[in-house]
Amino acid sequence: MDVYLPIANLSVNGLVIVALGGITGILSGLFGVGGGFLTTPLLIFYGVPPTVAAASASTQVTGASVSGVFAHRRRGGVDYKMGGVTVVGGIFGTGIGALLFRFFQSIGQIDIVINILYVIMLGAIGVLMMREAITILRPSPEGTPRKAKKRRHHPFVTALPLRWRFYRSGLYISPLAPLILGVCVGALTMLMGVGGGFILVPAMLYILGMSANVVVGTSLFQILFVTMATTMMHALTTQAVDIVLAALLLLGSVSGAQIGSQIAQKAKPELLRLILAAIVLLIALRMLYGLGVQPDEIYTVVPI
Repeated sequence: MDVYLPIANLSVNGLVIVALGGITGILSGLFGVGGGFLTTPLLIFYGVPPTVAAASASTQVTGASVSGVFAHRRRGGVDYKMGGVTVVGGIFGTGIGALLFRFFQSIGQIDIVINILYVIMLGAIGVLMMREAITILRPSPEGTPRKAKKRRHHPFVTALPLRWRFYRSGLYISPLAPLILGVCVGALTMLMGVGGGFILVPAMLYILGMSANVVVGTSLFQILFVTMATTMMHALTTQAVDIVLAALLLLGSVSGAQIGSQIAQKAKPELLRLILAAIVLLIALRMLYGLGVQPDEIYTVVPI
């Protein structure tokens, strides 16, 4: 079933795009990531221009996040206070990201910037997650599995002024920490078309020290509102959102997120983290390879 994408100026197989949305929806429910870190690179590999892929993927991430938030809300897995602070920071971050996006687009280098950001971010996150997962899964000298160390927030967080209690996350920290984290994720969401969950989830665990049972739901809550703001920002500034492409992705992602959240309740967290790390590293290596191969079009097409 071939479908024409007007903004991308490309004919694609609609069933393939729906299937891609379903896969990223499952990842959303499993890991608390919006799925954009996978959607955008795969769309680029499929031939969709990076600008259109990044802008349209954020719309798909919104749909997957809605479904995932409801699933985690039913089991009390969302810290709304923490999520609200990161949402405020994320909305400010999308404004910063929009300015950077327009700048790189105006000089014809936005495609290469998106690819480089993906290689750096995915490579770093993938290595860290895989190292920790392997450490936990590897048996100790006594023959028993190693237990994960108790989460504690980073010393940088301790040094920040003001303190709020985030009861559901089990934290008493400065709201400036999740606010700054939200700004960074919002800017990356605008630039890369990702929900930011592949950065937000590790940061909530290793920097903020949040309780693991609310990290996935709270991450999806933040992603939901920030990707909504990102989609609006793209529609108003870059005009790169392809509605047909976004609709096909949404069709698969909403149902996929429900499936992922059910699997997440039964699977071993360390094993899931190892699988996610492997996927992230494979995509980073594929994009790194793409950076070393001369493209068909050397320059980005900039709309007038």
